[in-house]
Amino acid sequence: MRRRLSIAVVATVTAALALSGVITLAVTVRSAQNTTRVELLRQAKGFVSAVHAEAVLVNRRNPAQSLRTVLVALRLSLRLDGEAVVAVDANGALYDPTTALAHAVTLPNGLAPRDIHPADLLAGRAVSGRKGQLVYAAVPYRATVQVAGTRRNELQAVVLVRRPPTGLASAGPAFLIAAVALIVLAALVANRLGHRFVRPLHAAEAVTARIAAGDLEARVPEPPGTDPELASLAASINTMAERLAHARGAERQFLLSVSHELRTPLTSIRGFAEAIEDGAVADTGRAATVIAAEARRLERLVRDLLVLAGIEARRFSLDLMPLDAAEVAAAGAAGFEPMADELGLRVSTEASHEPVRAVADPDRLAQVVANLVENALKYASGQVRVGAASPGGVPVVWVDDDGPGIAPEDLPRVFDRLFVSQRSGGRPVGTGLGLAIVAELVGAMGGSVRAESPLGPYGGTRMVVTLRPA
Repeated sequence: MRRRLSIAVVATVTAALALSGVITLAVTVRSAQNTTRVELLRQAKGFVSAVHAEAVLVNRRNPAQSLRTVLVALRLSLRLDGEAVVAVDANGALYDPTTALAHAVTLPNGLAPRDIHPADLLAGRAVSGRKGQLVYAAVPYRATVQVAGTRRNELQAVVLVRRPPTGLASAGPAFLIAAVALIVLAALVANRLGHRFVRPLHAAEAVTARIAAGDLEARVPEPPGTDPELASLAASINTMAERLAHARGAERQFLLSVSHELRTPLTSIRGFAEAIEDGAVADTGRAATVIAAEARRLERLVRDLLVLAGIEARRFSLDLMPLDAAEVAAAGAAGFEPMADELGLRVSTEASHEPVRAVADPDRLAQVVANLVENALKYASGQVRVGAASPGGVPVVWVDDDGPGIAPEDLPRVFDRLFVSQRSGGRPVGTGLGLAIVAELVGAMGGSVRAESPLGPYGGTRMVVTLRPA
Protein backbone atom coordinates (compact mmCIF):
# COMPACT_ATOMS: atom_id res chain seq x y z
CA MET A 1 0.00 0.00 0.00
CA ARG A 2 2.84 2.39 0.83
CA ARG A 3 4.37 1.82 -2.62
CA ARG A 4 1.04 2.42 -4.34
CA LEU A 5 0.52 5.60 -2.33
CA SER A 6 4.00 6.87 -3.21
CA ILE A 7 3.51 6.11 -6.90
CA ALA A 8 0.11 7.82 -6.88
CA VAL A 9 1.45 10.98 -5.21
CA VAL A 10 4.50 11.20 -7.51
CA ALA A 11 2.35 10.58 -10.58
CA THR A 12 -0.10 13.27 -9.48
CA VAL A 13 2.67 15.82 -8.90
CA THR A 14 4.30 14.95 -12.24
CA ALA A 15 1.02 15.29 -14.10
CA ALA A 16 0.31 18.61 -12.36
CA LEU A 17 3.75 19.94 -13.30
CA ALA A 18 3.37 18.80 -16.91
CA LEU A 19 -0.07 20.34 -17.19
CA SER A 20 1.01 23.61 -15.60
CA GLY A 21 4.09 23.69 -17.88
CA VAL A 22 2.00 23.17 -21.01
CA ILE A 23 -0.53 25.81 -19.97
CA THR A 24 2.20 28.27 -19.02
CA LEU A 25 4.03 27.70 -22.31
CA ALA A 26 0.82 28.14 -24.31
CA VAL A 27 0.00 31.39 -22.49
CA THR A 28 3.58 32.63 -22.91
CA VAL A 29 3.64 31.84 -26.64
CA ARG A 30 0.30 33.53 -27.22
CA SER A 31 1.39 36.61 -25.27
CA ALA A 32 4.70 36.74 -27.18
CA GLN A 33 2.87 36.48 -30.51
CA ASN A 34 0.51 39.31 -29.62
CA THR A 35 3.39 41.48 -28.45
CA THR A 36 5.40 40.70 -31.57
CA ARG A 37 2.42 41.44 -33.84
CA VAL A 38 1.92 44.86 -32.25
CA GLU A 39 5.64 45.63 -32.48
CA LEU A 40 5.85 44.58 -36.14
CA LEU A 41 2.89 46.81 -37.01
CA ARG A 42 4.54 49.73 -35.24
CA GLN A 43 7.84 49.14 -37.02
CA ALA A 44 6.19 48.70 -40.43
CA LYS A 45 4.25 51.94 -39.97
CA GLY A 46 7.51 53.65 -39.05
CA PHE A 47 9.10 52.48 -42.29
CA VAL A 48 6.05 53.65 -44.24
CA SER A 49 6.45 57.14 -42.73
CA ALA A 50 10.13 57.07 -43.74
CA VAL A 51 9.20 56.22 -47.32
CA HIS A 52 6.87 59.23 -47.56
CA ALA A 53 9.50 61.48 -46.08
CA GLU A 54 12.08 60.25 -48.60
CA ALA A 55 9.64 60.64 -51.49
CA VAL A 56 8.87 64.22 -50.56
CA LEU A 57 12.33 65.43 -49.53
CA VAL A 58 14.64 63.42 -51.76
CA ASN A 59 12.23 62.74 -54.59
CA ARG A 60 13.82 59.45 -55.43
CA ARG A 61 12.51 57.56 -58.44
CA ASN A 62 11.90 54.39 -56.54
CA PRO A 63 11.52 54.70 -52.76
CA ALA A 64 10.81 50.96 -52.49
CA GLN A 65 14.35 50.17 -53.57
CA SER A 66 15.91 52.31 -50.88
CA LEU A 67 13.41 51.01 -48.32
CA ARG A 68 14.35 47.45 -49.19
CA THR A 69 18.03 48.29 -48.77
CA VAL A 70 17.36 49.78 -45.32
CA LEU A 71 15.36 46.70 -44.23
CA VAL A 72 18.11 44.32 -45.26
CA ALA A 73 20.66 46.41 -43.41
CA LEU A 74 18.55 46.55 -40.23
CA ARG A 75 17.41 42.92 -40.34
CA LEU A 76 19.68 41.69 -37.55
CA SER A 77 19.19 44.67 -35.26
CA LEU A 78 15.41 44.44 -35.66
CA ARG A 79 15.48 40.64 -35.12
CA LEU A 80 13.56 40.07 -38.34
CA ASP A 81 13.20 36.63 -39.87
CA GLY A 82 12.05 38.03 -43.21
CA GLU A 83 11.11 41.27 -44.92
CA ALA A 84 9.73 42.44 -48.25
CA VAL A 85 8.43 45.49 -50.08
CA VAL A 86 5.59 44.66 -52.42
CA ALA A 87 3.26 46.47 -54.75
CA VAL A 88 -0.43 45.67 -55.34
CA ASP A 89 -2.20 46.29 -58.60
CA ALA A 90 -5.87 47.06 -59.01
CA ASN A 91 -6.69 43.35 -59.32
CA GLY A 92 -4.98 42.46 -56.05
CA ALA A 93 -1.96 40.83 -57.68
CA LEU A 94 1.42 41.34 -56.00
CA TYR A 95 4.58 42.33 -57.85
CA ASP A 96 8.08 43.59 -57.05
CA PRO A 97 8.23 47.43 -57.11
CA THR A 98 12.00 47.55 -56.70
CA THR A 99 12.62 46.65 -60.34
CA ALA A 100 11.66 48.43 -63.50
CA LEU A 101 9.76 45.38 -64.70
CA ALA A 102 6.70 44.12 -62.85
CA HIS A 103 8.14 40.78 -61.79
CA ALA A 104 6.27 38.54 -59.38
CA VAL A 105 7.34 39.14 -55.82
CA THR A 106 8.82 36.54 -53.48
CA LEU A 107 7.36 36.77 -49.99
CA PRO A 108 9.57 35.87 -47.01
CA ASN A 109 9.45 32.54 -45.15
CA GLY A 110 6.97 30.92 -47.43
CA LEU A 111 4.13 33.39 -46.96
CA ALA A 112 1.49 33.18 -49.68
CA PRO A 113 -0.17 36.26 -51.21
CA ARG A 114 -3.51 35.29 -49.62
CA ASP A 115 -1.88 35.40 -46.17
CA ILE A 116 -1.43 39.18 -46.32
CA HIS A 117 -4.93 39.78 -47.74
CA PRO A 118 -4.34 42.04 -50.82
CA ALA A 119 -7.98 43.18 -50.71
CA ASP A 120 -7.42 44.69 -47.27
CA LEU A 121 -4.23 46.36 -48.45
CA LEU A 122 -6.12 47.90 -51.39
CA ALA A 123 -8.62 49.24 -48.88
CA GLY A 124 -5.77 50.86 -46.95
CA ARG A 125 -5.93 48.54 -43.95
CA ALA A 126 -2.90 47.11 -42.21
CA VAL A 127 -2.75 43.32 -42.02
CA SER A 128 -1.21 41.13 -39.32
CA GLY A 129 -1.35 37.46 -38.35
CA ARG A 130 0.69 34.35 -37.72
CA LYS A 131 1.63 31.34 -39.76
CA GLY A 132 3.01 28.43 -37.84
CA GLN A 133 5.51 29.86 -35.35
CA LEU A 134 5.95 33.10 -37.34
CA VAL A 135 4.20 36.44 -36.90
CA TYR A 136 3.90 38.88 -39.80
CA ALA A 137 2.61 42.39 -40.44
CA ALA A 138 1.91 44.27 -43.68
CA VAL A 139 1.25 48.04 -43.80
CA PRO A 140 0.19 49.67 -47.11
CA TYR A 141 1.24 53.11 -48.37
CA ARG A 142 1.03 55.16 -51.58
CA ALA A 143 4.22 56.01 -53.46
CA THR A 144 4.77 58.00 -56.65
CA VAL A 145 7.17 56.16 -58.93
CA GLN A 146 8.47 56.86 -62.47
CA VAL A 147 8.16 53.98 -64.94
CA ALA A 148 9.23 54.44 -68.63
CA GLY A 149 9.21 58.20 -68.25
CA THR A 150 5.75 58.16 -66.75
CA ARG A 151 5.03 59.02 -63.13
CA ARG A 152 2.31 57.07 -61.44
CA ASN A 153 0.85 56.59 -57.96
CA GLU A 154 1.39 53.03 -56.84
CA LEU A 155 0.07 51.06 -53.83
CA GLN A 156 2.95 49.45 -52.01
CA ALA A 157 3.30 47.65 -48.70
CA VAL A 158 6.03 46.82 -46.19
CA VAL A 159 5.96 43.18 -44.99
CA LEU A 160 7.89 42.23 -41.84
CA VAL A 161 8.18 38.68 -40.39
CA ARG A 162 9.57 37.64 -36.99
CA ARG A 163 9.68 34.48 -34.89
CA PRO A 164 8.49 35.58 -31.41
CA PRO A 165 10.67 34.56 -28.44
CA THR A 166 9.00 32.08 -26.04
CA GLY A 167 11.56 32.23 -23.24
CA LEU A 168 11.81 28.43 -23.30
CA ALA A 169 15.55 28.49 -23.94
CA SER A 170 16.23 30.54 -20.81
CA ALA A 171 13.44 29.37 -18.51
CA GLY A 172 13.33 25.73 -19.65
CA PRO A 173 16.36 24.46 -17.70
CA ALA A 174 15.25 26.24 -14.54
CA PHE A 175 11.76 24.76 -14.90
CA LEU A 176 13.18 21.27 -15.38
CA ILE A 177 15.40 21.60 -12.31
CA ALA A 178 12.47 22.85 -10.23
CA ALA A 179 10.24 20.05 -11.55
CA VAL A 180 12.78 17.37 -10.67
CA ALA A 181 13.21 18.86 -7.20
CA LEU A 182 9.43 18.88 -6.65
CA ILE A 183 9.08 15.29 -7.83
CA VAL A 184 11.84 14.15 -5.46
CA LEU A 185 10.23 16.09 -2.61
CA ALA A 186 6.84 14.55 -3.46
CA ALA A 187 8.39 11.07 -3.39
CA LEU A 188 9.90 11.73 0.05
CA VAL A 189 6.65 13.15 1.43
CA ALA A 190 4.62 10.29 -0.05
CA ASN A 191 6.98 7.73 1.45
CA ARG A 192 6.71 9.44 4.83
CA LEU A 193 2.92 9.65 4.69
CA GLY A 194 2.69 6.06 3.50
CA HIS A 195 4.82 4.93 6.43
CA ARG A 196 2.68 7.01 8.80
CA PHE A 197 -0.60 5.58 7.49
CA VAL A 198 0.38 2.01 6.69
CA ARG A 199 2.26 1.15 9.88
CA PRO A 200 -0.85 1.52 12.12
CA LEU A 201 -2.88 -0.46 9.59
CA HIS A 202 -0.34 -3.27 9.64
CA ALA A 203 -0.45 -3.22 13.44
CA ALA A 204 -4.25 -3.33 13.38
CA GLU A 205 -4.17 -6.19 10.87
CA ALA A 206 -1.78 -8.18 13.06
CA VAL A 207 -3.92 -7.62 16.17
CA THR A 208 -7.16 -8.59 14.42
CA ALA A 209 -5.46 -11.77 13.19
CA ARG A 210 -4.47 -12.59 16.78
CA ILE A 211 -8.02 -11.86 17.95
CA ALA A 212 -9.42 -14.12 15.22
CA ALA A 213 -7.01 -16.83 16.38
CA GLY A 214 -8.43 -16.58 19.90
CA ASP A 215 -6.03 -14.17 21.63
CA LEU A 216 -8.56 -11.76 23.10
CA GLU A 217 -5.90 -10.02 25.17
CA ALA A 218 -4.29 -8.53 22.05
CA ARG A 219 -4.65 -4.75 21.73
CA VAL A 220 -3.74 -2.22 19.04
CA PRO A 221 -1.24 0.37 20.38
CA GLU A 222 -2.47 3.96 20.42
CA PRO A 223 0.67 6.14 20.50
CA PRO A 224 0.24 9.89 21.10
CA GLY A 225 0.03 12.04 18.01
CA THR A 226 -1.77 9.40 15.96
CA ASP A 227 -4.20 10.71 13.34
CA PRO A 228 -7.79 10.84 14.66
CA GLU A 229 -9.07 8.36 12.08
CA LEU A 230 -6.37 5.80 12.87
CA ALA A 231 -6.82 6.36 16.61
CA SER A 232 -10.56 5.78 16.20
CA LEU A 233 -9.88 2.55 14.28
CA ALA A 234 -7.51 1.33 17.00
CA ALA A 235 -10.02 2.23 19.73
CA SER A 236 -12.80 0.37 17.87
CA ILE A 237 -10.68 -2.76 17.53
CA ASN A 238 -9.65 -2.61 21.18
CA THR A 239 -13.26 -2.11 22.27
CA MET A 240 -14.30 -5.08 20.15
CA ALA A 241 -11.59 -7.21 21.75
CA GLU A 242 -12.69 -6.15 25.24
CA ARG A 243 -16.31 -6.98 24.51
CA LEU A 244 -15.37 -10.33 23.02
CA ALA A 245 -13.28 -11.10 26.08
CA HIS A 246 -16.16 -10.08 28.34
CA ALA A 247 -18.60 -12.15 26.28
CA ARG A 248 -16.29 -15.15 26.46
CA GLY A 249 -15.99 -14.80 30.22
CA ALA A 250 -19.75 -14.39 30.61
CA GLU A 251 -20.34 -17.35 28.31
CA ARG A 252 -17.93 -19.45 30.33
CA GLN A 253 -19.70 -18.42 33.53
CA PHE A 254 -23.06 -19.15 31.93
CA LEU A 255 -21.93 -22.58 30.81
CA LEU A 256 -20.64 -23.31 34.31
CA SER A 257 -23.98 -22.24 35.74
CA VAL A 258 -25.94 -24.33 33.25
CA SER A 259 -23.63 -27.28 33.90
CA HIS A 260 -24.30 -26.91 37.62
CA GLU A 261 -28.04 -26.70 36.98
CA LEU A 262 -27.84 -29.88 34.90
CA ARG A 263 -25.52 -31.74 37.23
CA THR A 264 -27.62 -31.25 40.38
CA PRO A 265 -30.85 -32.91 39.14
CA LEU A 266 -28.91 -35.53 37.22
CA THR A 267 -27.05 -36.47 40.40
CA SER A 268 -30.32 -36.86 42.30
CA ILE A 269 -31.91 -38.87 39.51
CA ARG A 270 -28.91 -41.14 39.16
CA GLY A 271 -28.55 -41.61 42.94
CA PHE A 272 -32.14 -42.59 43.53
CA ALA A 273 -32.24 -44.77 40.40
CA GLU A 274 -29.14 -46.71 41.53
CA ALA A 275 -30.55 -47.01 45.05
CA ILE A 276 -33.79 -48.44 43.69
CA GLU A 277 -31.81 -50.78 41.46
CA ASP A 278 -29.76 -52.02 44.46
CA GLY A 279 -32.85 -52.34 46.67
CA ALA A 280 -31.47 -49.85 49.16
CA VAL A 281 -34.57 -47.62 49.14
CA ALA A 282 -37.46 -48.63 51.33
CA ASP A 283 -39.82 -45.89 50.19
CA THR A 284 -39.73 -46.27 46.41
CA GLY A 285 -42.70 -43.93 46.04
CA ARG A 286 -40.77 -41.05 47.56
CA ALA A 287 -37.78 -41.88 45.38
CA ALA A 288 -39.98 -41.82 42.29
CA THR A 289 -41.37 -38.45 43.36
CA VAL A 290 -37.87 -37.00 43.67
CA ILE A 291 -36.86 -38.43 40.31
CA ALA A 292 -39.97 -36.94 38.66
CA ALA A 293 -39.39 -33.53 40.28
CA GLU A 294 -35.77 -33.42 39.14
CA ALA A 295 -36.79 -34.54 35.65
CA ARG A 296 -39.27 -31.66 35.51
CA ARG A 297 -36.49 -29.31 36.60
CA LEU A 298 -34.33 -30.55 33.73
CA GLU A 299 -37.27 -30.12 31.39
CA ARG A 300 -37.71 -26.46 32.50
CA LEU A 301 -34.03 -25.79 31.99
CA VAL A 302 -34.08 -27.24 28.46
CA ARG A 303 -37.29 -25.33 27.73
CA ASP A 304 -35.77 -22.01 28.86
CA LEU A 305 -32.65 -22.64 26.79
CA LEU A 306 -34.81 -23.29 23.75
CA VAL A 307 -36.85 -20.16 24.44
CA LEU A 308 -33.71 -18.04 24.63
CA ALA A 309 -32.40 -19.56 21.39
CA GLY A 310 -35.73 -18.92 19.67
CA ILE A 311 -35.86 -15.32 20.89
CA GLU A 312 -32.32 -14.67 19.69
CA ALA A 313 -33.17 -16.05 16.25
CA ARG A 314 -36.52 -14.20 16.27
CA ARG A 315 -38.31 -17.51 15.84
CA PHE A 316 -41.36 -16.68 17.92
CA SER A 317 -44.66 -14.97 17.23
CA LEU A 318 -46.45 -12.11 18.94
CA ASP A 319 -50.19 -11.46 19.00
CA LEU A 320 -50.37 -7.89 20.23
CA MET A 321 -53.76 -6.67 21.40
CA PRO A 322 -55.33 -4.29 23.95
CA LEU A 323 -55.64 -5.95 27.35
CA ASP A 324 -55.86 -5.33 31.08
CA ALA A 325 -52.31 -5.76 32.38
CA ALA A 326 -53.57 -5.92 36.00
CA GLU A 327 -55.75 -8.92 35.18
CA VAL A 328 -52.87 -10.77 33.47
CA ALA A 329 -50.52 -9.98 36.40
CA ALA A 330 -53.04 -11.22 38.99
CA ALA A 331 -53.60 -14.47 37.06
CA GLY A 332 -49.87 -15.03 36.78
CA ALA A 333 -49.32 -14.46 40.50
CA ALA A 334 -52.16 -16.81 41.46
CA GLY A 335 -50.50 -19.68 39.62
CA PHE A 336 -47.50 -19.56 42.00
CA GLU A 337 -49.41 -19.64 45.26
CA PRO A 338 -48.95 -23.45 45.70
CA MET A 339 -45.19 -23.19 45.14
CA ALA A 340 -45.00 -20.27 47.55
CA ASP A 341 -46.83 -22.32 50.20
CA GLU A 342 -44.32 -25.15 49.79
CA LEU A 343 -41.47 -22.67 50.33
CA GLY A 344 -43.15 -21.04 53.31
CA LEU A 345 -43.70 -17.80 51.42
CA ARG A 346 -46.72 -15.72 50.45
CA VAL A 347 -47.64 -14.24 47.06
CA SER A 348 -49.99 -11.27 47.19
CA THR A 349 -51.55 -9.09 44.52
CA GLU A 350 -52.07 -5.34 44.81
CA ALA A 351 -55.41 -4.90 43.08
CA SER A 352 -55.87 -1.92 40.78
CA HIS A 353 -59.04 0.15 41.13
CA GLU A 354 -59.38 0.45 37.35
CA PRO A 355 -58.15 -1.53 34.36
CA VAL A 356 -54.53 -0.99 33.31
CA ARG A 357 -54.93 -0.73 29.55
CA ALA A 358 -51.87 -1.79 27.55
CA VAL A 359 -50.95 -3.30 24.18
CA ALA A 360 -49.21 -6.67 24.60
CA ASP A 361 -49.38 -10.37 23.83
CA PRO A 362 -51.37 -11.89 26.74
CA ASP A 363 -49.49 -15.21 26.68
CA ARG A 364 -46.06 -13.53 26.48
CA LEU A 365 -47.00 -11.06 29.23
CA ALA A 366 -48.14 -13.96 31.42
CA GLN A 367 -44.77 -15.63 30.74
CA VAL A 368 -42.99 -12.41 31.76
CA VAL A 369 -44.94 -12.21 35.03
CA ALA A 370 -44.31 -15.90 35.75
CA ASN A 371 -40.56 -15.54 35.26
CA LEU A 372 -40.44 -12.44 37.48
CA VAL A 373 -42.44 -14.14 40.26
CA GLU A 374 -40.29 -17.26 40.00
CA ASN A 375 -37.15 -15.11 40.31
CA ALA A 376 -38.65 -13.27 43.31
CA LEU A 377 -39.49 -16.58 45.06
CA LYS A 378 -35.85 -17.55 44.74
CA TYR A 379 -34.66 -14.63 46.92
CA ALA A 380 -37.72 -13.54 49.00
CA SER A 381 -37.54 -13.96 52.77
CA GLY A 382 -41.27 -13.93 53.40
CA GLN A 383 -43.41 -12.24 50.77
CA VAL A 384 -43.70 -11.51 47.03
CA ARG A 385 -46.02 -8.72 45.85
CA VAL A 386 -47.35 -8.34 42.29
CA GLY A 387 -49.11 -5.21 41.06
CA ALA A 388 -50.04 -3.09 38.03
CA ALA A 389 -50.96 0.57 37.54
CA SER A 390 -50.97 3.42 34.98
CA PRO A 391 -49.02 6.36 36.46
CA GLY A 392 -49.26 9.23 34.02
CA GLY A 393 -51.11 7.02 31.52
CA VAL A 394 -48.13 4.65 31.15
CA PRO A 395 -49.00 1.02 32.03
CA VAL A 396 -46.51 -0.76 34.30
CA VAL A 397 -46.39 -4.16 36.00
CA TRP A 398 -44.08 -4.77 38.96
CA VAL A 399 -42.97 -7.66 41.13
CA ASP A 400 -41.43 -7.02 44.59
CA ASP A 401 -39.55 -9.30 46.92
CA ASP A 402 -38.25 -8.67 50.44
CA GLY A 403 -34.94 -10.41 49.83
CA PRO A 404 -31.40 -9.09 50.38
CA GLY A 405 -31.49 -6.85 47.32
CA ILE A 406 -29.08 -6.46 44.41
CA ALA A 407 -25.66 -4.84 44.52
CA PRO A 408 -25.60 -1.44 42.70
CA GLU A 409 -22.93 -2.60 40.25
CA ASP A 410 -25.11 -5.57 39.26
CA LEU A 411 -28.30 -3.60 38.56
CA PRO A 412 -27.53 -2.72 34.91
CA ARG A 413 -26.60 -6.33 34.12
CA VAL A 414 -29.27 -8.45 35.81
CA PHE A 415 -31.15 -8.87 32.52
CA ASP A 416 -28.11 -9.93 30.49
CA ARG A 417 -28.67 -13.40 29.19
CA LEU A 418 -25.20 -14.56 30.22
CA PHE A 419 -25.00 -12.72 33.55
CA VAL A 420 -24.87 -14.76 36.74
CA SER A 421 -25.48 -12.63 39.83
CA GLN A 422 -23.62 -13.19 43.10
CA ARG A 423 -26.85 -12.40 44.98
CA SER A 424 -26.91 -14.44 48.18
CA GLY A 425 -29.69 -16.42 49.77
CA GLY A 426 -31.05 -17.94 46.57
CA ARG A 427 -33.29 -21.01 46.61
CA PRO A 428 -33.19 -23.75 43.94
CA VAL A 429 -36.17 -22.23 42.11
CA GLY A 430 -36.25 -21.77 38.35
CA THR A 431 -33.34 -22.14 35.95
CA GLY A 432 -31.55 -18.78 36.27
CA LEU A 433 -32.52 -17.80 32.71
CA GLY A 434 -35.86 -16.16 33.46
CA LEU A 435 -34.72 -12.52 33.57
CA ALA A 436 -32.94 -12.79 30.22
CA ILE A 437 -36.16 -14.15 28.71
CA VAL A 438 -38.13 -11.31 30.33
CA ALA A 439 -35.88 -8.64 28.80
CA GLU A 440 -36.14 -10.14 25.30
CA LEU A 441 -39.94 -10.61 25.40
CA VAL A 442 -40.66 -7.15 26.82
CA GLY A 443 -38.39 -5.54 24.22
CA ALA A 444 -40.13 -7.45 21.44
CA MET A 445 -43.49 -6.09 22.66
CA GLY A 446 -42.17 -2.51 22.53
CA GLY A 447 -41.70 -2.10 26.27
CA SER A 448 -38.83 -1.95 28.74
CA VAL A 449 -37.83 -3.53 32.03
CA ARG A 450 -35.63 -2.36 34.87
CA ALA A 451 -34.58 -3.41 38.35
CA GLU A 452 -34.82 -1.18 41.45
CA SER A 453 -32.92 -2.09 44.61
CA PRO A 454 -32.85 -1.67 47.53
CA LEU A 455 -36.44 -0.74 48.39
CA GLY A 456 -35.70 -0.01 52.02
CA PRO A 457 -33.04 -0.18 54.70
CA TYR A 458 -33.24 -3.98 54.80
CA GLY A 459 -32.98 -4.62 51.07
CA GLY A 460 -35.71 -5.71 48.74
CA THR A 461 -35.92 -5.64 44.95
CA ARG A 462 -38.57 -4.46 42.48
CA MET A 463 -38.71 -5.53 38.84
CA VAL A 464 -40.68 -2.96 36.80
CA VAL A 465 -42.07 -3.73 33.32
CA THR A 466 -43.20 -0.71 31.26
CA LEU A 467 -45.67 -1.52 28.43
CA ARG A 468 -47.10 0.36 25.48
CA PRO A 469 -50.34 2.17 26.37
CA ALA A 470 -53.51 1.08 24.58
